[in-house]
Amino acid sequence: MSHSLSPRLQNAAFAALGLDYVYVPLPVRAAEVGAAVRGLAALGFRGANVTIPHKGAVIPYLDELSEDARLADAVNTIVVDEGFLRGYNTDVEGVRAALVAVAGDSLSGDPALILGAGGAARAAALALARLGCPLTIVNRTPAAAEHLSALITTGVPGASCDRLALSALTEREVERQRVVVNATSLGMAGEGKVPALLADNVTAGQVVFDAVYASAPTDFLVAARARGATIVDGLTMLLGQAGEAFSLWTGAPAPLEVMRDAVQR
Repeated sequence: MSHSLSPRLQNAAFAALGLDYVYVPLPVRAAEVGAAVRGLAALGFRGANVTIPHKGAVIPYLDELSEDARLADAVNTIVVDEGFLRGYNTDVEGVRAALVAVAGDSLSGDPALILGAGGAARAAALALARLGCPLTIVNRTPAAAEHLSALITTGVPGASCDRLALSALTEREVERQRVVVNATSLGMAGEGKVPALLADNVTAGQVVFDAVYASAPTDFLVAARARGATIVDGLTMLLGQAGEAFSLWTGAPAPLEVMRDAVQR
């Protein structure tokens, strides 16, 4: 929560449009997620964002889910409408927009590898499956990867989604991908590094996307760019999902350039 740039960019957007809203960070312990969600309506909130590790935990306390939230089994945005709580997943659109911005419509049929199986991985998998990419999910925990694979193959007609244990990942598997995604917290301060097997084997012609956002490209993206890959940073995804959330709360188009300037200062 302390690393979040969302207060800065959302408050800049509210000010630019003259809206009487304020965005504040509210740390919530796992045992109190239900009380926190129910309290949004009681306290007159218009909505909220949900960060890891609560993107799945909030779902039982919501009245309705958008299609993307249901398919991803994860919520990152809540809208409060006269006490009615709706859950959305704007991360999906954030990933899709970020990838299309650098690759256009050229990804259909090209393989994609996703490291991770949590909320960010689910959003990335859903976006890539809809773009027509056959997927490989790499994760330490087989059950989480199996769950994500089932979500994608059930929710996206014709989607292909294989699973691979991190211990079984090979250089050849990395090299054959068109898209490589780090959808874990690895690379964030204090969270360790993306496995060298992944970082050291990306190649020119690949699109490498890191969901971790920071003021400068992560070590993973620096290595990928040095090897000739096209990179997409977490800030691009952050702005995409934040713009969608802003519009859900306010009904107005998000001032994306204002939001971008706010996080790049």
